[in-house]
Amino acid sequence: MLSTQVLLLVTIGTLGFLDPLTQLWPIAWLCLGIAFLSATQDIVLDAYRRQILPDQELGLGNSIHVNAYRVGGLIPGSLSLVLSDFLPWETVFLITAAFVLVGIALTLSIKEPPCTHQQPATLQAAIVEPFNEFFSRQGVQQALLILAFMLLYKLGDSMATALATPFYLDMGFSKTEIGIVAKQAALWPMIIGGIAGGILMLKIGINRALWLFGFVQIISILGFAVLARVGGGLWLLGLVIGFEYLGVGLGTAAFVAFIARTTNPAFAATQFALFTALTAVPRTVASAATGIIVEGVGWENFFYMCTLIAIPGMLLLFKVAPWNEETY
Repeated sequence: MLSTQVLLLVTIGTLGFLDPLTQLWPIAWLCLGIAFLSATQDIVLDAYRRQILPDQELGLGNSIHVNAYRVGGLIPGSLSLVLSDFLPWETVFLITAAFVLVGIALTLSIKEPPCTHQQPATLQAAIVEPFNEFFSRQGVQQALLILAFMLLYKLGDSMATALATPFYLDMGFSKTEIGIVAKQAALWPMIIGGIAGGILMLKIGINRALWLFGFVQIISILGFAVLARVGGGLWLLGLVIGFEYLGVGLGTAAFVAFIARTTNPAFAATQFALFTALTAVPRTVASAATGIIVEGVGWENFFYMCTLIAIPGMLLLFKVAPWNEETY
């Protein structure tokens, strides 16, 4: 955790001193390094969170983490862009990198979680054994169903939001309206949904949350279809986006908690890396394919298709997260 944060501090701060016109390849390699370090830090944080949270607190704990991640994204996504209008890029990147110091301070203030298992001594023990443990613990058939569920549960939702900004532009909204209304209407309902979902999971458990929040996700996609059909003003845009991202927040809170519960704390890092990489596949595929689909069927039919695509993931809940199976 500490080593990746120190390296991120250095690499992010260095970016502003490179010229995109004459040093494009050094920038590309540096960005690749930042992406690698960021992903490594995410895996370590996921593993640490899994080791310190008891199973009954996975829902709330992971929802807090997800929402903190989104709020933290306002630093490079908003603050840095605003600062770039007034300051040179060198200073902007140094200020952005300085926020990593918060993470470093927190890393130095926490303790290593208690180790209840033997640390892997070889590369095979660190990589192969976590895979074997997952399939042996779940059984091959159940393990494959769980992996299929991770692929499909958020697929319809990911496709519906992959081209959100081009959709708003096609509906006639200006970039200023999208920036002020759409982005705010997405962020805060998503945060509220994540927090509310985490608290609710303490009462109803992860399985039932996956069912309830999954239905909210499906219904919220239809709001985009309504917007595509009737158009409308900013009030409808804000309402549709707010409801959609409330569903995103709820669904993500339950989904991340399910992933955490599926891992074995003894192999948390490797198994978390496997599962999170797997869940990223639908987003990548969606981003690549949705534009072509929209051109062929139009926006309204596209959102109806996204709704149908979300159903298989819900049906897998009968096998991977039955309504009455868990007690927390």
